[in-house]
This record gives sequence, C-alpha cells and structure tokens, in this order.
Amino acid sequence: MGWIQDYQPAGPLWLSALLAALPVFVLLIALGLVRLSAPVSAALSLLTALIVALLVYGMPAKLAFDSAAMGVVFGVWSVAWIAFHAVYFHNVTVATGRFEQIKAELAGFSEDRRLQALLIAFGFGALLEGVAGGGSPIAITAAMMAALGFPPIRAVVLALLANTAPVAFGGLGNPLIVLGRLTAPILGMEQGQATDLYSAMVGRQVPFLALIVPAFLVIVMAGWKRMLEVWPAVLTTGFTFALMQYVTSNFISPSLVDVIAALAAMGALWALTRFWQPATVWRFDNEPEPTQETVTPQTGALHAWTPYVILIVAIFLSRIGSIIKGLPAWLDLSALLHKADWKFNWPGLHNHVIQHAPITPKDTPYAATLTIDWLFSPGTVALIAAIIAGLAMSAGPGLLVATYRKTLHQMRWALLTIFMILGIAFVMNYSGATQTLGLALAITGVLFPLFSAYIGWLGVFLTGSDASANSLFGPMQVISAQQLHISPILAGATNTAGGVMAKMISPQNLAIGATAIGQSGQEGQLLRKTFWWSVILAFVVGLIALLQATLLTWMIPG
Repeated sequence: MGWIQDYQPAGPLWLSALLAALPVFVLLIALGLVRLSAPVSAALSLLTALIVALLVYGMPAKLAFDSAAMGVVFGVWSVAWIAFHAVYFHNVTVATGRFEQIKAELAGFSEDRRLQALLIAFGFGALLEGVAGGGSPIAITAAMMAALGFPPIRAVVLALLANTAPVAFGGLGNPLIVLGRLTAPILGMEQGQATDLYSAMVGRQVPFLALIVPAFLVIVMAGWKRMLEVWPAVLTTGFTFALMQYVTSNFISPSLVDVIAALAAMGALWALTRFWQPATVWRFDNEPEPTQETVTPQTGALHAWTPYVILIVAIFLSRIGSIIKGLPAWLDLSALLHKADWKFNWPGLHNHVIQHAPITPKDTPYAATLTIDWLFSPGTVALIAAIIAGLAMSAGPGLLVATYRKTLHQMRWALLTIFMILGIAFVMNYSGATQTLGLALAITGVLFPLFSAYIGWLGVFLTGSDASANSLFGPMQVISAQQLHISPILAGATNTAGGVMAKMISPQNLAIGATAIGQSGQEGQLLRKTFWWSVILAFVVGLIALLQATLLTWMIPG
C-alpha cells in the first residue's frame, strides 16, 4: 500500500495547520526579522520541513529525504536551468557591448522625464524581466535612470513599481512553467496543458494592471496633472502592452509574453512620439533646461536590438507546433524537440505515498515523476539563442565561455537558494503539510480568491521570486480551491499574479535596487515608499480573482 498521509496529525485542524506552516514561519523570521541571508534562511526552513515531516507527520525518513532530493533535482532543471540561461543571454549582450548601444538608444529617446520613465522603467524593464528576471530589471533600469539624471531613490522606486505587470511571465515564463509542472499531477493533466491554462488565466488578470501601471508610474513621479499632460503616451504604452500580453499568453507561448509585449509597447511609444510630443518638457525640480547637445542621436536601432530578435525567433520556432496547429510532422520543430524528453519515476518515492479523502475521492498513490525536456526547455533555447546572438555580435568562443563562468559565479547563491526552496516544497507536498494548509485555507469560503492573492504576495515577499512562490504555495492553492469547488486554475494563477505585487517590497529586490544606485543601507526608505502600493495592488488582484470566481466565471479557461 505505501505510507498513508495524515492531514490532521496534531488533532484539531488549526493546530495541525500551525505545525505544517512552521517551515514558512522559519523562512519569514530568518529573512525578515533576523535578516539572515537567503541561502541560510532557506536551509533552516528546509531543515524545519524535514523535522515536521518526520516528527509531526510520522513520514518515514527514506521518503522524507527522497522527496527533498527530488525537489532539489526538480529545482536544478525546471527552475535554475531556465533562470540561469536567461541571465546568461543578458550577460552576453553586455559582454559584447550591444547592451551599451541599447542604452544609448533609450537615452536619446526624449528629454521628458515622464516619457523616459515609461520607456525605460516600464517598457525596457519588462523586456529584461521577460528575458532574465531575478532582479536584473530593477538594477539595470534604476541605474540607467539615475545616470540620466533621475534622483537616485526615485529611480529605484520607479523601477520597483514598474516591475509588476511583467513578473508573472518573467524569465521566459518560468513561474508558470514551474507551477504547471508541480500541480499537473494534482490536476490530473499533462504538464504542458496545465502551464498553458495557467498562462491563459494570468493573461486574463494582469493585463488589467498593465493598463494602469504606466499612469500609476507618472502620477507617483510627477502628480496627476502632469500625468494628464502625457495621457496619449500613457494610454498607448499601457494598452499596447496589455493587449499583447493577453494575445501572447492565450494564443502563443508563456515564454514569449513579456518579450513580445515589451517590444510592442516600446515600439508603439516610439512611433507615437514621431508625430506627438507633450506641450512642455517636464523635468525634476532644479534640473537645468535640456539642450540639443544632451540628446543622444538615435542610430542603428535594428542593429542594437538584434539579440532580442534572435531570441524571439528561437523561442517561436521551438514552440511552433503549439502556436500553428496542424503542421506537417517535418515542420513541427516542437514535436522533434520533445523526442529528446526523458521521463522517469523517482525511485523509492513514486507511488509510495498514498493520498486520500478529502484531498482525493479515494486512496490514490501520489506520483513522483520527473520530466527532463533537454531540448524543449526555455533554458536550452535561451542558451542556443545566446550562442547564436554572441557569434552574430562577433563574440568568440573564449568570450562566451568566460561569460558563462561569470554568470555561474554571479548566480551561485541564488541557485543554491532555488534548490532548497524546491526541496521545502516537495517535502511539504509529500508529507501532507501542504494538504493540511490547503484544508485550513478552505475555511475562507467564497472569499478564498481574495486571500489567494495575498498568499502569493507573501511567497514572493519571502523568496523574492514568483517562481519560488509558486513552488512554495502553488500546490496548496490548487488543493484549497478543489476543496471549495473553485477553479484550481484560477487559484494557481492568482497565486502568481498576487505574488507579482510583492516584488517591490521583497528584501532581496530592495537590496538589489539600493546597491544599483550606490545607496546600500537605504532599503528601509525604499520599503516605506513602496509598501502600501504593494498592499493595494495585491488587493486589486484579489478583487479581480474574486469577481472571476463569482460573476465573471466565463473568463476562466477550461
């Protein structure tokens, strides 16, 4: 039969839920109060998860450590492989000097600070989020705006606020890919199908935020009146991004959402300014009037953006079978890439844990299956695109290898944290702790979608990553929704979309932003300037989800 999970090991559900949540409490206290590093905090939380599994849930030691090991391996391939090569792609553009050309293009766009913020913080930040994620959009756009003359603290605040709408699809769609892979067994469907459904659902939530974030940025920076002076630019940027975000997430691929939406929004804003300009150029107080000499000429735009064109083409071709239906087999590159997939059952864990009512209608073995999609993974596609782009930019093999080593060194602690966060998630899932929390959250009833957004928000606050928050809380959200007969796709998507709003207050991202402008130690000031915006925007996501669960159920993909 195997080992049978117990969802109330401490008797009352409330007490069992408190004990099940101990790994989360440890992570919160270690990161937020004691201020330990992310890897150390994650290690303490993983140790706590194992202790809870062994002593509270009575999980056999072999199963507990097997689940932790499987979580680490899952983290290596399904999360780290994608995140690492997304950052590597960006680092190649930096190492070849192409990124400096892009910065020059952006700097020469306009002398109006409002238009610069829309283009750099919102548009270019979304592009960087879509390709690399991991805090790089905040660091790069804040540093760029500060170099252009934005007050440093304000530059970081704008970068943090803008890093909202694109985060759900960041790192080539990694948060949704992780969520799909973790919850597909719970949903009883294929991983790709689950990912596509989550992508479609999130694509029916965050575009509403994308519509308002550009106006929100300008209001925070310059006030309501000054925002109205540039309403054509605000509307053009927000509408274009939202429209392409919806279209790409629902009909193309989650891996391309931010890249396509960001490039479209930046292109639309650039096209608008060819025939429209604000009546007056707005700059910060005490700034000198702009002079013609300060404007950088726009030259070689297509040449500067070549690496991103290569990335888009590579991802499009790798997903062509799911984008264009009915292709002949010899043209379906997606199917050919999938032939290299390696699926295997984790020895000693697969079907050795038994789930039961109320989580499943009857006693059901809990699968432990891992899929390694060697060629189809967005991480592999990003690696191939980085090599092709690097060679196209005259980078030799030596530079590409050196950049790879530099990226490994740069991301070593982040990767270690990812591995342990996934270890925590798997131990909690297979021990029954996640299911206990799901049953406890089910008491929120019809208001669950509103709470769901704040659960995701807490996850990103703790980990700094939407993918990690989905790993930590995604299965719990899905199980809770199933108990309430609410769409589990909606719950998983809301965990993702709600989590987005905590990026601006995550200690990890506050530190990245402060460091980027040489203001280390000012994280508290940044937190004070962004905290309530974060809480309010998470409430907006929860409200959207609540409406979708009750009055707008037709918006939920089936």
